[in-house]
Amino acid sequence: MEIRYIVADWSKHKEELSSVRYEVFVLGQNVPLELEMDEADSRYNHILALDGEKPIGTARLTTDGHIGRVAVLKEYRSRGIGRELILHIEEIAFELGFDQVELGAQLHAIPFYEKLGYEPFGETYMDAGIEHRHMKKTL
Repeated sequence: MEIRYIVADWSKHKEELSSVRYEVFVLGQNVPLELEMDEADSRYNHILALDGEKPIGTARLTTDGHIGRVAVLKEYRSRGIGRELILHIEEIAFELGFDQVELGAQLHAIPFYEKLGYEPFGETYMDAGIEHRHMKKTL
């Protein structure tokens, strides 16, 4: 397994990015397609993880410093790919001048993000029918 991480351009890598998100969120978690894909993707920064040429993971950074759409295909989980996606997207955020990033974590993922230095804040909320909690990290 030789995983590569690339800064992805939505106009060039839309199909690869979308395929991972579709499999993880729409098929895997029953998130409605219209909530998963939005027009804003073209304005955001994306990281794409590839195993050879196969897209296996993704994350995005919004223009206001929010990390989202972090997804790794099921058969590739627990191999450090999610961690690498976050580290790469944080690097982009830092280069863009952000001193802090935020994200909305599914409750089961909070320990994953805590290991990476994120702190939960605020109340639990629902997003696409899934319980989430806001988290933040100073870069």
